[in-house]
Amino acid sequence: MVGLARSASSAVDKALDLVEAVSRADRPLRLSEVADAVGLHRPTAYRVLADLVRRGWVLRTGDHYLPGAAALRLSRTAAARSLATLSRPALEELAARTGMMANLQVLEHDRSRVIDVVRPARLEMISLLGDQALPVHRFAGPLALVAALEPAARGPYLRPAEADGHPMTGPDGLLADLERVARTGFAVERGRNEALVASVSRAVVPEPGRPLCALTVVGPDAEFGEDALVELRAALAAATDAVATALGVPAAPDDEPTTTDTPVPEGD
Repeated sequence: MVGLARSASSAVDKALDLVEAVSRADRPLRLSEVADAVGLHRPTAYRVLADLVRRGWVLRTGDHYLPGAAALRLSRTAAARSLATLSRPALEELAARTGMMANLQVLEHDRSRVIDVVRPARLEMISLLGDQALPVHRFAGPLALVAALEPAARGPYLRPAEADGHPMTGPDGLLADLERVARTGFAVERGRNEALVASVSRAVVPEPGRPLCALTVVGPDAEFGEDALVELRAALAAATDAVATALGVPAAPDDEPTTTDTPVPEGD
């Protein structure tokens, strides 16, 4: 029993040391820097960090690590140095440019979580969804993020949709929605969840199959016509590129469509 207790304590210590090292840093750290900061071999640090990423305590972007959504909910210091803070100027500019509500989301183990929101006073009637976990089959933000994953990695995000009885196959099924978003780079919602609310989302994807976060624009459905969607997509492309620049990671290729694709009926 003593040996087991020491082993468990050692595992907990390693995990906490890594979370603390990432949270204390004033910039995103590489694996080698995190491992050196806590005195771990890189393979060991990598394995523990992978579990922390899966649980939402650490966020991985390319070769760098940031505090995750779980850490942000507990630590103002982490929040001050987090993805939310680094992305805030782009989020504010997006809301100002579009006149819409803009939010920032990251993936957790089977949903996405809203970690920051900018809402104009005129849209106070629309829910912020702040700190809420959103399933892929109901909201555009997680749809944009999951569509950016490799198909083999999407399973955990599909299970809540299957459990809710959401259609998975066919032209209007979730799998078709994901492929459509993967092709266009944008997830669009026009009234499936709230008849008067529409949204469009785009993920920041520093490398294929590894989405970092998604920015979503939300507003009245009447303001999301075909011409408006072209402008909203352009604003989202600029905002997601600005987030990538702030984080020092590659921006997505300039593949913004010049016309709107068939709207993807998934939510905010």
